Amino acid sequence: MDLRIGNGLDFHRLKTDPSRPLLLGGYEIASELALEGHSDADVVLHALADALLGAIGQGDIGQHFPDSDESLKNLDSRKIVNFALGLVREHGFRIANIDLTLVGEKPRVAVHRDAIRASLAGILGLDVTRIGFKATTTEKMGALGRSEGVACLATVLLVSLTPAE
Repeated sequence: MDLRIGNGLDFHRLKTDPSRPLLLGGYEIASELALEGHSDADVVLHALADALLGAIGQGDIGQHFPDSDESLKNLDSRKIVNFALGLVREHGFRIANIDLTLVGEKPRVAVHRDAIRASLAGILGLDVTRIGFKATTTEKMGALGRSEGVACLATVLLVSLTPAE
């Protein structure tokens, strides 16, 4: 069996903008806060896409979806993940499981955890039991501790669709 592990890390600034949705893992959280970015700035999906791409040696989302491309302005990050998933399948793999850690003081996501996992399960076509999602703070240290932004770390395990030779 051929296994691949990928990791991803993404950061986005937080701002007050009630007109922009706050998206985490494809799930919209009602909030005055929003994440800044060229796309919809879904930090969870960005970290996940980078982990998927990394596991198959296919670069990162900046390579495939450059922020200098104005046609990608406000791009739905689910499209980024679907692109990465397509490459994963083309390379003969499927997701075994994912593990995600959101880092920041705000927004508080404990009450949204199950909804975020369900959203991710729908996007990925995975059973929710294969998705780990947790959050932590930086104990008010640094830029994330001052609520200037949010980070997400993603780890994925891919397994080959066919037995290894």
